[in-house]
Amino acid sequence: MHGRHQPLLGRRLGILTFHRCINYGSYWQARCLVDGLRALGADAVLLDHECAAAARAEIRCAFRPTLPQPTPRSDFAAYGRKTRKFLEAFAQLPLSVAFPLHRPDKLEEYDAIIVGSDEVWNLRHPWYGGCATFYGTGLRGRVISYAASFGNQDAADGLPPYWADQLRGFASLSVRDENSRSMVRSALDVDPALVLDPCLQFPPQFAGEEREGEGMVAVYGHNFPSWLSDHVRAWAMKSGRRIVSIGYRNDWADEQRLASGPHEFARFMASADAVVTSFFHGCVFAILNQKPFVTVPSSYRANKVHDLMRRLGLERRLARQGSGAGFYASLLTDPLDDRVSDRLSRLRQHSADYLLHALVP
Repeated sequence: MHGRHQPLLGRRLGILTFHRCINYGSYWQARCLVDGLRALGADAVLLDHECAAAARAEIRCAFRPTLPQPTPRSDFAAYGRKTRKFLEAFAQLPLSVAFPLHRPDKLEEYDAIIVGSDEVWNLRHPWYGGCATFYGTGLRGRVISYAASFGNQDAADGLPPYWADQLRGFASLSVRDENSRSMVRSALDVDPALVLDPCLQFPPQFAGEEREGEGMVAVYGHNFPSWLSDHVRAWAMKSGRRIVSIGYRNDWADEQRLASGPHEFARFMASADAVVTSFFHGCVFAILNQKPFVTVPSSYRANKVHDLMRRLGLERRLARQGSGAGFYASLLTDPLDDRVSDRLSRLRQHSADYLLHALVP
């Protein structure tokens, strides 16, 4: 859809998501959605909610991101530089007038408000969980969701009636994973659209920008099991590649790039030879850049990672304890199946159709 027509021309849209998290995936999902909607002609902004408690929690997490592993004192300065780069990036986003997170009545009026992407409905989120604003409470006008998620809140546990009632106020619902779809279907007897994460729907563009990462393996995540890291190290040494951990400390890597900002992260992921990740958006950026990768999702991220692998036919990229050296050599060398691009194209069209119908009823 980019560059061909602007079906949302003149529409004033607000996006309610986690746009100030010191997290590469959170930053890029917000950035890609607002940029994608603006490319379609919309006057789109990120709704700049403020909450002192959430801000304090975010900073604490930024300096101790690998819990339960302790943060070495020597890493604090690097995490400080990383945090400053995120704050500078946040300041460049198209933002609304700031408002208190728990006072959505202070918001300006919009033609529509889009809640999502990210885990905006996760009642287990350590600092945003249970915030009714993300469930649409108090929002005025037409409210839809785009690629919203319950994160690690399992559909089998059900959604309490109060929260289900809040979601009934949405004019249109979409989610980004099957677990969230099952949650909505069970709680509301409504089948929400299953759409792509904004990074996959509206990929970030870095045309002409310098990239550096050839001969390197990007490691994104933390607390990897030794049965994975030992095989990756052995393969990297044998193949003459350097292991670089970006954003988080992994002592088994050759280099720690703890101070990388969101743009450095995206450029590095675009140029590394292969990716090892425990994070959802580590998989997303590997897929976007057609990089060989292997993932061992943390329990917190298992729902969304497993679902993404299934939808794109990439189940073999999931690491399995007990697999031999040949398994990892294959995954970190073999290119992605050509059918992945075909599947992405179909899912992008489906996601675009949802957005346009939801925003131009």
